[in-house]
Amino acid sequence: MEEEFEISESQSLPSFDVKAFLIRVLSYWKLFVLFIGLGIFIVYQQNIRKQQSYRLGTQISVEEESNPLFTSTTSLTFNWGGVTGKVQTIMTSLRSRSIHEKVVDNLEFYITYLKQARFRKDDIYKASPIRINLSPNTSQLINHPVKITFLEDNKYLLSLNFESNLAKTQNYDSKKTANIDVPLGEFKEQYTLGDTISLPYINGVIYLAEDRKPVVNDEYFIQFSDFDAVVAKYRNKLVIDNPRSSPTLNLSMVDVNKGKIVDYLNETVSVLSNDQLNRKNQFVTNTIAFIDSQLDRVKTQLTLNADSLNNYKQKNRIFDLTNESVAINAKLSSLETSKDEVNRKLAYYSSLENYLKTSNSFTEVPAPSISGIDEGNILSNIAKINALSVQKSKYGATVRKDATIFSDLNREIEGLKLVLLENINSARGELKREQQSLNNKIAIEDGKIRKLPKAQQKLFDIERQYALSEKTYNVFLAKRGEADIIKSASVSDIVVIDPAKDTGATPIDLRLSSRYLFAVIGGILPPLILAFLLTFLDNKLHNPQVLEGLSNIPLLGVVGKNSLENNLVVHLRPKSTIAEGFRSIRSSLQYFYKKHNLEGSKTVMVTSSVSGEGKTFCSINIATVFAMSGKKAILVGLDLRKPKIFGDFEIKNEIGVVNYLIGQKSIDEVIQVTKVENLDVITSGPIPPNPSELLMNDNMDEMMDYLKQNYDYIVLDTPPIGLVADALELTEYADATVYVVRQDYTKKGMLNLINTKYSKGEIENLSFVYNGYNQKGKYGYGYGYGYGYGYGYGSYGNGYNDDGPAKKTIINRIKSFFS
Repeated sequence: MEEEFEISESQSLPSFDVKAFLIRVLSYWKLFVLFIGLGIFIVYQQNIRKQQSYRLGTQISVEEESNPLFTSTTSLTFNWGGVTGKVQTIMTSLRSRSIHEKVVDNLEFYITYLKQARFRKDDIYKASPIRINLSPNTSQLINHPVKITFLEDNKYLLSLNFESNLAKTQNYDSKKTANIDVPLGEFKEQYTLGDTISLPYINGVIYLAEDRKPVVNDEYFIQFSDFDAVVAKYRNKLVIDNPRSSPTLNLSMVDVNKGKIVDYLNETVSVLSNDQLNRKNQFVTNTIAFIDSQLDRVKTQLTLNADSLNNYKQKNRIFDLTNESVAINAKLSSLETSKDEVNRKLAYYSSLENYLKTSNSFTEVPAPSISGIDEGNILSNIAKINALSVQKSKYGATVRKDATIFSDLNREIEGLKLVLLENINSARGELKREQQSLNNKIAIEDGKIRKLPKAQQKLFDIERQYALSEKTYNVFLAKRGEADIIKSASVSDIVVIDPAKDTGATPIDLRLSSRYLFAVIGGILPPLILAFLLTFLDNKLHNPQVLEGLSNIPLLGVVGKNSLENNLVVHLRPKSTIAEGFRSIRSSLQYFYKKHNLEGSKTVMVTSSVSGEGKTFCSINIATVFAMSGKKAILVGLDLRKPKIFGDFEIKNEIGVVNYLIGQKSIDEVIQVTKVENLDVITSGPIPPNPSELLMNDNMDEMMDYLKQNYDYIVLDTPPIGLVADALELTEYADATVYVVRQDYTKKGMLNLINTKYSKGEIENLSFVYNGYNQKGKYGYGYGYGYGYGYGYGSYGNGYNDDGPAKKTIINRIKSFFS
């Protein structure tokens, strides 16, 4: 039976009652006031502590500026992918750690100047009157504010408070950190502005900023931060936007100090522009270095040749060659110059071949034009392999070494290397043939020289060597000047459209006054959600109309909420609304008996679904209201498992129905007279081990026959029909059955069992009594009845749970608030 009830109850799904929801919301006005007040208080506390944030930005454009030192086929700034590819490379560089390290280092953003505000230390940046120059290669205390208090005569007090024996320091030159031992407690030392501070944890000179004067007793703080942490902070703050994949980049940053945003953005663009220009001029720079090395070598040789020529002329007193010698010298000098050019080309090819075979980076190759290389395929492939190598070095600082892009670049570079090596072998073969031809021509001219006098031959040879060195030197010198001009004329591919500037930026945070609106909304939502959930999950009866909608069983009457500790409310307060409710039930029962032509003694059985619904309360008062009408009535306690009715009548339960049913006592011995006129009671008596079997024996029939002969009305107080089958066994003795439900207590699913039995005809003449009705009541718990006993859902053999009178505990008070 118990299992059947539980199953049937679970089949009832909760439904949403809009009216109940609105009533519940209104009943929670205290919660709304509490949460809204709490939200406003929290927002107020946040507002007075919050430092507003600002967003500033700068706009740059990435242009395609070629280096004019080379032709279109030998451009040193060969752009592998056009402007779009360069924009992506610039964006990658801007996200790199290395560029932010340079910016933080240049701006010294690892030093923060603070001033104590009401609730925090504010970063005042350039508004601070003090600055500090750090001593080179020294360590500073990080993440610990150093307090500076101005005194008179340009003096200041430096103070620190150490809460631990260990402190962390960092050397901003090497970026190394270390832990050092420091004394516990407060450290104080007086200095003069401009003095050198030399401590294990602070090293530098504190001085006044330009046009600033110290104010006595003003306090400021200097805080050093971990370099890598500062770099990571600003690296994450920088936002890069490339609208519609155009050459334009928008850089922006959010911070509480507008001055820092401006300086950081502008310095970032400056560092980026310089890096891009240096990378762009890398080939030119390498070429200049190569020319300088060649100039040093040729200059030394030229000097030696000049000294040798002068010495020979003075020693042999020969200052001019003959006309024939001049002609031979001119032709031979031309051949020697051509041979020198071929040798330079061969030397360049040998150096280039060795470089390609042994090096992984190809950004240091000098310009081929310096050595007179004009072979188109070689020039083009050198430019390509150089561009790929530059691109690879750019990705090295920002992309993981195992990224796919490195594999693709290496594959392209290796392919170009193979092609370039083949081009070198082919060009070298041509040069060697040309070299052999020049050697043959030079040998012919040498034969002509040997016919001249010995002194003329020697002078001729010395002058020829000097002329060759002079020509080579002039060639390199001209190339050096050309490279210097081009390098100085080269511009960065980064063009600043709009530099960062504070033009009256407004806070991007929500306006402080607007935050109160969200506080109000936030205060409304929790009680509203709570009311919705409780209403949605609520499956209890809250008014008689709901009961009538859930069952076809007629409603006999409605009884109000009992506020007395005693269940004898009709007897104690006969003029109360509850007494009137029971009189109405009496009238309805009498009408029912008359309608069914019942004469003589009438029997009414009172039951319910579970404990706590007021079954005993209704039984006592129905019997009382019959007795008060002048009729002889008797209340029989047939709840043998948990006898209860004797307490309200102040009688004993030592003997009762059980004693009569087992044959120990006669019927007269178990009937007890109450203080209510015309009302007698038969209590349950001792709890038996077999209550159901006792109620089914013949003695029960004899007792009911006796009662019908001696009483006008018999009221049977039976166990809950939803828990045990005893009440069903007693329906044969009842002319009418009253089924008690209680407001805000009985669950809707509990009605499924009685509805089923009523529709099958297992229980006839059945009516509901709606107990605990409170028209102004709130949904929830809190309706305590004086009888205070309840049935548990556990083993019925353990008896019913005795809830007892409701106590004013903290939990009950909380429940009462929500009820």
